[in-house]
Amino acid sequence: MRSFGSAAAVSSTPAIVDSLLRGRAQPYTRPGSVSAIAKTRFEGRVRIGEMGVDGDEQGDRRVHGGPDKAVHHYPRDHYALWREEIGEHPLLEAPGAFGENFSSHGLTEAQVCLGDRYRIGDAWLEVSQGRQPCWKLNDRFGVADMARRVQASGRTGWYYRVIQAGEIAAGDTLTLIERPWPQWTLQRIATMLYTRTLDMDELRAALALPLVPSWRKLVETRLARGAVEDWRSRIEGPVAD
Repeated sequence: MRSFGSAAAVSSTPAIVDSLLRGRAQPYTRPGSVSAIAKTRFEGRVRIGEMGVDGDEQGDRRVHGGPDKAVHHYPRDHYALWREEIGEHPLLEAPGAFGENFSSHGLTEAQVCLGDRYRIGDAWLEVSQGRQPCWKLNDRFGVADMARRVQASGRTGWYYRVIQAGEIAAGDTLTLIERPWPQWTLQRIATMLYTRTLDMDELRAALALPLVPSWRKLVETRLARGAVEDWRSRIEGPVAD
């Protein structure tokens, strides 16, 4: 088993992953679109490997899935806040509303840091990036600006890369093993990306982090141009001819 070094200095309450979810890619709402965002809960042990949970699929591999987005975790804690914001919604009655693979309570972007390394079952995971919400959330919820709301709130959820494959099951504990970047919570990163978008000191500091290539390019481009990239195609989606 791979060792990440001492966790003696790490302070974190273990979280239980209440539900595991997976989905099949299928035609989605707009012409030519495919998505596996409609994930359902399942029971029993399952293997989790470099590309994620066995049996889970992604509709558009250009922007979803892959080693840096192998597993999506979304806090169930946020569901009550979404009910307050958009009202009662059938998707918020059970885990899976946001296309997550892991659902849990007690662990949010305010407690999770980039690069955090966790053990669950006999698998080892590393927090690789927060989620950048896209237009598919708008269509899924029937709320025209849902992706923009998720982005602005910072309640995006996050992705893991799989450092060591293994078997997991709902009810397993997610235990923090190592935290190399304790000052860089996902909440702080979301603020940098979506709220204080041209804070140059913050952007320069972020270059020291193990950013995924797309995020590093984003930060470098903002620093070079002094301008924010256009989010519209991501959060509003393709426009019909």
